[in-house]
Amino acid sequence: MHTRLTPRVGGLAIFGALLLSLLFAPEQIADRYTYFILATSILFVIALLEDLGVHMSAQKRLLAAIAASLVAIVLLDVWIPRTDIPGLDLLLNHWVIGVPITLVVTAGISNAFNMIDGVNGLSAMTAISAALALSHIAYQADYIVMVNLSTMLAAAVIGFFLVNYPFGLIFLGDAGAYTLGFVLSWFGISILLNAPEVSPWALLLTMFWPVADMCLAIYRRSRRKTDAMAPDRLHVHQMVMRALEICVLGRKRRKAANPLTTLVLSPFVVAPPIAGVMFWDQSFNAFLSVIFFALVFTASYLVAPKLIHRFRQKIRMQ
Repeated sequence: MHTRLTPRVGGLAIFGALLLSLLFAPEQIADRYTYFILATSILFVIALLEDLGVHMSAQKRLLAAIAASLVAIVLLDVWIPRTDIPGLDLLLNHWVIGVPITLVVTAGISNAFNMIDGVNGLSAMTAISAALALSHIAYQADYIVMVNLSTMLAAAVIGFFLVNYPFGLIFLGDAGAYTLGFVLSWFGISILLNAPEVSPWALLLTMFWPVADMCLAIYRRSRRKTDAMAPDRLHVHQMVMRALEICVLGRKRRKAANPLTTLVLSPFVVAPPIAGVMFWDQSFNAFLSVIFFALVFTASYLVAPKLIHRFRQKIRMQ
């Protein structure tokens, strides 16, 4: 879809902004925040090598995300404290349960943001929405430290977004996507640790779109008996882009379909974080919202191809 060489090192801007944020981090958490950025740098470096042309397989990048989370756990001595799932929260107190679950969640969300990074602006817009939602949830819970950190992250991504969307003058790259997912997932854990009234389901809503797309990809590939880490062209944003070409814009209009896809998907990306902010301390309502958006997401994915097929048949008959 791009006809000219385009830099894939947008992650440098994101990580550079994170380093700069160390100067403005609240004094009471400055040391721990430095440890966290140090852990994040492990994943950033491995993903950046892939962006620079040094082959780093998806498995290696996933292992880097796990390693970075493990370093964060060791340096900070924390992991996911609760999920609001009956029975599981008691087990999370034990590191043998809590640490593996934390590694799966943080590495999974890191990978999820990379999966949706397929059209101009989508991953960045999702990260901005998540960061602003986390900031507002932290504000409502009177956890001002995370208000500052999340707002700084959102500002950093907005700077990148202005250059990336709509024309794709620079790409987020693996370093940017993985880093954003990693940082946002750990910001969510920090809120759970320091604001006990916040619902874990509300935090899941802030990052619903990449998590839903990743879960669907895993299910899809398991049914097809293909490699769970192998890329395909069946992500939601790819299907929407093809639908825009077939039904609206016409073939060979990928340059327009690419940014328009992000615009079309924006309500679906932004709605769950808004629900997360609304139900930040209402775990049951937040859980029902997760179920609702999951049903809408799945139904849309199943129905859309059939509608596109009917449209194509109608065009052929005319």
